[in-house]
Amino acid sequence: MTPELVVQLARRSFEATLLLSAPLLIFSLVVGLSVSIFQAVTSVNEATLSFVPKIVAVMVAMIIFFPWMMSYMSDFTREIYGMIANMRH
Repeated sequence: MTPELVVQLARRSFEATLLLSAPLLIFSLVVGLSVSIFQAVTSVNEATLSFVPKIVAVMVAMIIFFPWMMSYMSDFTREIYGMIANMRH
């Protein structure tokens, strides 16, 4: 296993992690911002009001993006296994 291969695997792993988590984080960010604006406008300072909509938004995002996420992870796993099969000592 060469140092270049290790760096490539680490880079691809970080890319996959960022790409797979992006839709969930974006949904959570948008809902959190919306709830914060709502709380600022209405002067409602309830701490739990911000958590429940974010949880619901992340669940909805998971339902929407799950097929794409599974496809991406399957392709990534096949790519990693292909790299392992082609490794030579």
